[in-house]
Amino acid sequence: MIEVLYRDEHIVVCIKPAGILSQEGKGEDMPGLIKKQLGAAAVYPVHRLDKAVSGVMVYGLSAAAAAGLSRAVQERSLEKIYLAVLRGIPQEASGVLEDLLFHDKTKNKTYVVQRLRKGVKPAKLSYELLETAGEQALVRVRLHTGRTHQIRVQFASRRLPLVGDGRYGGKDTSSALGLWSAALVFRHPVTGERMVCSKEPPSELPWSAFNTEGDIL
Repeated sequence: MIEVLYRDEHIVVCIKPAGILSQEGKGEDMPGLIKKQLGAAAVYPVHRLDKAVSGVMVYGLSAAAAAGLSRAVQERSLEKIYLAVLRGIPQEASGVLEDLLFHDKTKNKTYVVQRLRKGVKPAKLSYELLETAGEQALVRVRLHTGRTHQIRVQFASRRLPLVGDGRYGGKDTSSALGLWSAALVFRHPVTGERMVCSKEPPSELPWSAFNTEGDIL
């Protein structure tokens, strides 16, 4: 059962579980599950989450609403806020990370590179250190670009891999991936109402090592 945070005739905001594709593909995917659960005629993806990542997502239920949401994503007026658990403590309590990223589609892996060339895109995020627990850190991340695996690779390249992220150096994979889509802030594509949709991460590792209440916004 997909948890629904908000729904009207135009959009649906829900929680994507880990292991489910955010777009249509091979295996279980969110559009198919939403159609089945809500009886929706059509479900339009407008942004993505990695398959291993859980949290808040918004989908259009009409072509017009989806177009409006897509414009918001392109114009960066749809704000994406994440919580991440890092293996290691950032030297600065807050900061901005900027890199050039190349995504290798054959390996489904993203790399930090040093110069622009075909397929390379700039990536930017800002973060705030919220709490530490031993050698781990809880940070709040605001994305300024939406590159594949961006948060995971930008922190890993600074020797701060996300807990549970075996692909990018988070050696301990005994817990869920330490990345949670915590909130979306956007204007409703039809009514213009300011929408703030958020959800605390589950009470399980790696989140249970921290007090995340009130840390989302």
